[in-house]
Amino acid sequence: MRDAATGRQVREGKALHPPETVVHPDVWWDALLAAVERAGGLEDVSAISVSGQQHTPVFLAADGAVVCDSPLWNDTGSHAQMMELNAELGRTEWIRRTGLPITLSDTVTKLRWLRETDLAATRRTDAVAIVHDWLTWRLRGYGPGTGGIEELTTDRSDACGTGYWDPEKNIYLLDLFEHAFGRRAALPRILGPRDRAGVTGGGIPGIPAGVPVGAGNGDNAAAALALGLRPGDAVMSLGTSGVVYTSSPTPVHDLAGYVCNYADAEGGHQPLVATLNAARNFHAGAQLLGCSFAGLSDLALLAPPGAEGLTLLPFFEGERTPDLPHARASLHQASLANFTRENFARAVFEGTLTSQVAMLDALESCDLAIDRLLLIGGAAKSPAVQTILPQLVGVPVLVPESDEYVSKGAAMQALCALDGEFPSWRVDARELPRAERSGAAAQHASAMESLGYAEG
Repeated sequence: MRDAATGRQVREGKALHPPETVVHPDVWWDALLAAVERAGGLEDVSAISVSGQQHTPVFLAADGAVVCDSPLWNDTGSHAQMMELNAELGRTEWIRRTGLPITLSDTVTKLRWLRETDLAATRRTDAVAIVHDWLTWRLRGYGPGTGGIEELTTDRSDACGTGYWDPEKNIYLLDLFEHAFGRRAALPRILGPRDRAGVTGGGIPGIPAGVPVGAGNGDNAAAALALGLRPGDAVMSLGTSGVVYTSSPTPVHDLAGYVCNYADAEGGHQPLVATLNAARNFHAGAQLLGCSFAGLSDLALLAPPGAEGLTLLPFFEGERTPDLPHARASLHQASLANFTRENFARAVFEGTLTSQVAMLDALESCDLAIDRLLLIGGAAKSPAVQTILPQLVGVPVLVPESDEYVSKGAAMQALCALDGEFPSWRVDARELPRAERSGAAAQHASAMESLGYAEG
């Protein structure tokens, strides 16, 4: 919860999600209610808006019941379906029409996945929503047994990640939906950035009825809104996954197949590149060395740049960018001289960050000017990250003050739903010391080439 005048967080409530990548949507509703309870309820809240993970579909029957479990955006089980869809229509056609190089994360590939793995569930599906759409709908009093699938709403920042949305016309491409799913289904109405979805329904524990509910947004769009992204800014978010994005007044169609043309929360566009592997790599490295995350950072800073040639390709969970769903992490150029705890720790950080910097390069290849890089996410606080990243990029790196930027962006949209304008909440940022470029990126590229992979 935020103070409307300053944006300062007043209180919070949190609930964990399960680690699986195919889950029943009820876990998200239960987590929302648990978070509300732990925050002391929302009796004093003037407006609500929901931000959530992009892409992940919720399959609904006509009566509002959930039909089956949902595959998360980072579930790699839909890779075969991604390959099929690109082969059937051509990757260039998907990029031309949607601005997306179709990946295993996009909703459209999950539709084909369900069609091929559970045809009965496909036939029972009368509507498809994304996570924030469904939670917003539940907050408005709909759910199992209520019907009302025609009342589902979304916004551009979630519609854009489906793989069946036109970024120029802001409409669904129903032929692409039906091509993937084999039949039509109801889709959420696309709201404008300042629109209301409605008001809260009655009987929801801890949430009073009649509270205005904003349109909602995807998590990266919410963070960009909270950061006040300006032309020339790029954001690198280091969480479970890695994301790099910038802003653009017009859609981007990257025929090279790396940059996804997403939409922001204010009516513009948010070209974005994502990896599956980011901060979890650091925790894996720390666990292997038997130290804490802070200890891994300390060890890494005792090693020289380049870790004396030791290089990690950090594809522990396969990868989305580049498209390597079946790849696994690998260590290169290890010798008796360089295989030390310090160098290994350094290689974990350098390999992970080099993968993220490759995404920044992909944005610049689309003629998107990057003048400075904002570093956010749980791993952004690491001294090793803050030391090594400036050695890998040629622009200033700034670390905004610590905050939950996704929830802050959702709160800004909630306030907009109340009075029609986004608030101007100040964000302070600290510039990291400049550094000479290291050779870690070249080592990473060489290791990729040795395995026959193309650098993203």
